[in-house]
Amino acid sequence: MIRAANRNDVADIFLLIEELASYERAPEQVINTPAQLEIDLFDDQICSALVAINPTGAVVGFALYYISYSTWKGRCLYLEDFYVQEAERKQGYGQALFDEVVQIAKDLGVKRMDWQVLDWNHTALNFYRRNHATLDPEWINGRLFFD
Repeated sequence: MIRAANRNDVADIFLLIEELASYERAPEQVINTPAQLEIDLFDDQICSALVAINPTGAVVGFALYYISYSTWKGRCLYLEDFYVQEAERKQGYGQALFDEVVQIAKDLGVKRMDWQVLDWNHTALNFYRRNHATLDPEWINGRLFFD
């Protein structure tokens, strides 16, 4: 089952964020907190999240997204994180989450949906290719960090 996240899901989502960071070999880079995540999702509403629930009622995956803007295209949707626990993969949760985010993007009338994927994550790359995504090797990510 896929549904919109609620405040009761914050702790589970944050654990999944930490799992994702470990999977991506960067657990020390998580400086966010559950309290801040709750504020950002539900008080300030700067992002939104979906959760995947297994038959026992456990949160086993999530997708976090927000509206971004392209001067060339207009409103876009950015899929910040998309993760399903390893033990729960290949059961359709990932596809269901992705399909729901795509539907939200269409319902919002955005012109483009963006995300990033690590070049070594062949499972994810193959998933996106199966979903007819364009994987652009031309653009280089730029980033500044602030304390």
